[in-house]
Amino acid sequence: MREYLLVLFCTAAVTYLLTGPVRKFAIAAGAMPPVRARDVHREPTPRLGGIAMFGGLCAGILVASQLDNLSKVFSQGTDIRALLSGAGIMFLLGVLDDKWGVDALVKLGGQMIAAGVMVWQGVTVITLPVPGVGPVAVSPTQGMVISVTLVVVMVNAVNFIDGLDGLAGGMVCIAAMAFFLYSYRLWYGYTISDAAPAVLFSVLLIGMCLGFLAHNMHPARIFMGDSGSMMLGLMLAVAAISITGRVDPDLISNEAGSQTAAVHALVPIYIPLLLPLTVIALPLADLLLAVVRRTWAGQSPFAADKRHLHHRLLQVGHSHSRAVMIMYFWAALIAFGSVAFSVTNTGRTVVLTLAGLCLVGLVVLLTPRFRPRAPRAVQSFVPPRYRRQQSGPMAELSAKDKELLGEAGRESGVGSTAVGSHPKATGRH
Repeated sequence: MREYLLVLFCTAAVTYLLTGPVRKFAIAAGAMPPVRARDVHREPTPRLGGIAMFGGLCAGILVASQLDNLSKVFSQGTDIRALLSGAGIMFLLGVLDDKWGVDALVKLGGQMIAAGVMVWQGVTVITLPVPGVGPVAVSPTQGMVISVTLVVVMVNAVNFIDGLDGLAGGMVCIAAMAFFLYSYRLWYGYTISDAAPAVLFSVLLIGMCLGFLAHNMHPARIFMGDSGSMMLGLMLAVAAISITGRVDPDLISNEAGSQTAAVHALVPIYIPLLLPLTVIALPLADLLLAVVRRTWAGQSPFAADKRHLHHRLLQVGHSHSRAVMIMYFWAALIAFGSVAFSVTNTGRTVVLTLAGLCLVGLVVLLTPRFRPRAPRAVQSFVPPRYRRQQSGPMAELSAKDKELLGEAGRESGVGSTAVGSHPKATGRH
C-alpha cells in the first residue's frame, strides 16, 4: 500500500505543478476558444489541461518502475507499454482538437486507432468469466470488437460529461477509487496477481484527477479539454479490460470455501465490465435522452443545446458547485454500492443503506434553494455562502443602500469603515 500511496502522491504533485505552466502556454498558444451559447462559463478559459495530466501519468509510471513490488508489473506483461501507446495517441488527438478543432468522424477514427494499437499489444478481452461455467473463451475478432467498443464508449462518455468545472475529473476519480478497491481486493484478497496492472492504473488515474482538480474546481482556471477527457476515458477502459478475462472464477470459488459463499464472491467477476459503466450511467442516460430529444424535434443528434442534465440542475436553482456535488454523490453511490455488495456477507444491509442514501440524495435534489448555515464557531473556515447572516440594523439594508451610505461617508470623510466600504474592500482606489 505504501508504494501505491507514493505513486499517487508523485502523480498528483507533478500534475498539480505542471498545470500552472500549461495554463500560461495555452493562453500564449491561443487555445482559448470563445464562449459558446451552450457553455456555462462566461469568460474564455484556456484548455490543454491534458498536457499536465499526461506529464503526471509519465511521472507516476517512472516512479512505479523503480519500486520493488510494482516493478513486476512492467516485467510480467505489456500492459504498461500498451497504455502509454494508446494514451499518447489519444493525447495528441486531443491536443489537435483543443487548438484547431477536429472533425467528429476524424476524432472517432483516431479513437479507434488508439484502441486498436492497445489491442495489438495485448490489452484485449480474451475470456468472459461466467459463474458456474468458468472462463468462456472469445475469438480474437470478438475480443477486439468488445475491447475497441468499450474504449470508444468510455472515451466519449467522459468527454460528454466534461460540461461543468470539475465534473469529469471528479467523476473519473470516483470511478478510479471504486475500481482500486475492487482490483486491490482481488489481488491481495484472492491472491490473483493478474489484477496488479488494474490496481496501478487506478492509482495513476486518482493522482492525475486529484492534481488537476485543484485548478479545475469552480471557478476553473483551466479546462482539461479533449486532450485530458479522452485520455481519462481510455485509462478507465484499459483498467477494466486489463483485468477482464484474467480472473479465473475457480480461484475465487476455492478461496470462498463453500458453494453459497462462492456464488456471493463471484459477484465481483462482473464488475470489470459493469463498474465503469455504472459510474457514468447518468451521463450515458443523458446522452441517450439528448439523441432522442433532438431526433424527435427534427434536429441533428449532434446539435448542441442547453438541456443536458447538468444544465437542468442549474436551471432548477442549484448552484454550479452544488450541481457538481450532486452528480458526484450519485456516481459514488452507484460505484461504491456495487463494490460494497461484493464484499459484504449480507446484501440486505447494503440495500437498506443505499436506499437511505438515495432518499437523502432525492431530498437534496428537490430542494435546490436550501442553503445550510454553519455554526458561528466555524464560520471563518467555510465559504461565505454558508455563513449566517449578520444581525442588527445593517442587516436590514440592501446592497444598494450600503453603497449609497459608503459614498456619503467617503464624502464626509467618516463612516466608510463602519459600513464596509473601504476603498480596498470595494476595489476602488
